[in-house]
Amino acid sequence: MLDVTALGEILIDFTPCGDFDGIPIFAQNPGGAPLNVLAQNALLGGKTAFIGKVGADGFGDDLRRLMANNHINTQGLVISEDVHTTLAFVQLDSKGERSFCFYRNPGADILLRKEEVDANLIQNSRIFHFGSLSTTSEPSRSATYEALRIAKEAGCMISYDPNYRAPLWESEEVAIEAMLSLMPYADILKVSDDEMKLLTGTGNFDEGSQKLADYGITLVCVSCGSEGAFFRRGNDFGQVPGFKVCAVDTNGAGDAFFGAIHYQLRKKSLTDLKQIPLNELEAIIRFANAAGALAVLKKGAIPAMANMETICSLLEKSRTG
Repeated sequence: MLDVTALGEILIDFTPCGDFDGIPIFAQNPGGAPLNVLAQNALLGGKTAFIGKVGADGFGDDLRRLMANNHINTQGLVISEDVHTTLAFVQLDSKGERSFCFYRNPGADILLRKEEVDANLIQNSRIFHFGSLSTTSEPSRSATYEALRIAKEAGCMISYDPNYRAPLWESEEVAIEAMLSLMPYADILKVSDDEMKLLTGTGNFDEGSQKLADYGITLVCVSCGSEGAFFRRGNDFGQVPGFKVCAVDTNGAGDAFFGAIHYQLRKKSLTDLKQIPLNELEAIIRFANAAGALAVLKKGAIPAMANMETICSLLEKSRTG
């Protein structure tokens, strides 16, 4: 039995890593939020699988090899002979905050067809995870909805990260409509504070999280960077403090957070999630906050993610002061 199967974008991030005689140098890193989420989970010991599409090129080979090396099941990875693997160039400001430039018109990831979705992987998973970027165009939009149908019928707990990337949408209005249309499928939701404001029209965590929960979502998490995360589960809500660290690259921090949430919930059902004592739920989110904080200490997403020992060490240091 798999803990989590994810479907969505898979690509290569080119991240700044200095310069040579004034010429910028970029490091090649594996990317795509669903893959990042799985990588954090797998690093902690979870059993994960990925469904997506790459090109028949060196970048696609690198991504398949990385998944295998990180113990992520590659059975659902499809190869396109016609289109190259999607690429993204990441720019970082002085605080480590990132912006993206995508080469995806088209990219292999958005050519995943619904008949290529591996139903067996989803049916044999406790959690099915997806984002909105696989719905920016066809045929991957139909593939995403097919996967959601399979997950619902199989009784999977469904996890959703809208992961808004403005350059990949026709307009902000189209993006908001599409992202909100996927909410009713979700049992667990993770948004950034900016995404919550975009989707609900408010920056107030109490009000915004309630608007999102009203779609029928059991657990809403709002990541707030160094301030930690706000959560809502029914009438239980609050903010779990984060960890003050010196950020080098924030790329993948939210994915590390969500991957750690999945790992903590890997043996629980949706009924269990609704009944977890509040102090236990807060401990799960604090663990995820630690994973997210540690992921900003190095450049890249997956290469920066922390293992169990490192996360537990940070948690212990915070307790002992």
